[in-house]
Amino acid sequence: MAVNIPTDVVRSFVAIVDAGSMLRAADRVFVSQSALSLQMKRLEELLQVALFRREGRRLVLSVQGERFLPHARDLLAVNDRALAALGDGSLAGPARIGFVQDFAETLLSGVLSVFASSNPDASLDVRVAGSAELLDLLATDRLDIVLCIGEDTDKAAVATADMHWLGNPRLMSAAILPLAVLQKPCRFRDAAIVALEAAGRPYRIVLETPSLSALRAAVTGGIGITCRTDALMGLDPQIHDGLPALPRVAYVLRINDTRHPVLDRLHDVVLRSIVESASAD
Repeated sequence: MAVNIPTDVVRSFVAIVDAGSMLRAADRVFVSQSALSLQMKRLEELLQVALFRREGRRLVLSVQGERFLPHARDLLAVNDRALAALGDGSLAGPARIGFVQDFAETLLSGVLSVFASSNPDASLDVRVAGSAELLDLLATDRLDIVLCIGEDTDKAAVATADMHWLGNPRLMSAAILPLAVLQKPCRFRDAAIVALEAAGRPYRIVLETPSLSALRAAVTGGIGITCRTDALMGLDPQIHDGLPALPRVAYVLRINDTRHPVLDRLHDVVLRSIVESASAD
């Protein structure tokens, strides 16, 4: 077995695992798919084990690959910390960050601009998805930083805000309240339905969409009423009377324990942005 393992092929190995395929991993490490395949062949020859196996058309980790993966992540983490300590404090590799739609529309451009200006050689890998999916990606080391929605009791909560009913007040006179919601899973959808049902207020879902932009358009157009926070939705008017109270919601910011040290700065930029956003709510 080889005495030394090149970190470039180890990084490619981890990229394949995290991306789920050779094709997607090739984009992450900026090599061709054929070059990536040759790197894996080289790594397996160095380690004298098969790291992957085929399940139909899928490429999955072998038993040896599963054993090697945590060590590969540790090796890269040590490598990155050493470079950060001796270098100019910038990041040359990928910064993997995940936002829920709400924050992607209101904070993403500013946050990434600030980070990119101080890390011009970094590549940004941004995922926009629901909170549950983002937290799963973080837990499986496929994201470095996640900003999502959670309970106000969450230890990773960095700010809390009130939910409000948003929409055209004239819809309040409807015998059955027209409700516009995002598709499941959605904390705001659940809060609205639970509050209405607990109060015995009849409702029907007139619009259900995976798109926050479509939801905003529907509410602005007077199609239905929804619930959100001011900072996340940015809509007027609010409906203060006649509908049941809604719970508070937390803005949750989590960071991967195996992150590159420079990503702490990105975490701080996101933190400042979300605190400012919550203060304006």
